[in-house]
Amino acid sequence: MEAKNLNVEMRQGGGKSVAGRLRSTGKIPAVIYGHTAPTSITVDAREFRTAFKRITQNTIVALHLPGGVHEVLVKDYQRDNLTGQILHVDFYEFEKGKALRTRVPVRLEGNPVGVKEGGILESLMHALEVECLPKDLPEEIVLDISELGLDRALHVRDLTLPQGVKAIPAPDQVVCLVAHRKAEEEVAPAPVEGEVPAEGEEGAEGAEGAEAKAEAAEETDEKKPPAKGGRG
Repeated sequence: MEAKNLNVEMRQGGGKSVAGRLRSTGKIPAVIYGHTAPTSITVDAREFRTAFKRITQNTIVALHLPGGVHEVLVKDYQRDNLTGQILHVDFYEFEKGKALRTRVPVRLEGNPVGVKEGGILESLMHALEVECLPKDLPEEIVLDISELGLDRALHVRDLTLPQGVKAIPAPDQVVCLVAHRKAEEEVAPAPVEGEVPAEGEEGAEGAEGAEAKAEAAEETDEKKPPAKGGRG
């Protein structure tokens, strides 16, 4: 991967007040750390935004300082949630010629067969942790999912990695799959007003009504005169 160049300056002092003054002048406070002692620097905010339309952890950056060039990765950064302004950047300096671990974006390419058959594509891995030399670090890993059928999955072992790049997750870990759509739950319709409930489903009012009718029938029978007996 070709490194992106960025001019930076040494930074003296620290604290919120110093950081605030730097940001007001168009600078971003930053730090370089790794196999050497941490170094405080500043980055031009406009140059940083231009160089990093998309900030990723696998972008090699060549930081140009008066004392030399430092090859680093953007390890972390802080952003203002309201304005989107980058507040601070952490650069990780790796050792040249020594393997490093980082995460590389996984991009799915194609329209799966299973989706055309009514399934839903589920992506479970958006970035893959890899180990490789800095010179072999890919910008992204592309996975063709065109032939992925319904109820089928693609795993880490199905990824095509560049030479010298090793995947850290287990080979059987799922990257993506096409699943059946969930059937809509059938909701029982509400009873229509005046409808006679099915046997065994009478409500409290229905039970009380039936009991009242039975009592009324008994009272009527008691008031009837006794039937005359026939001749013997």
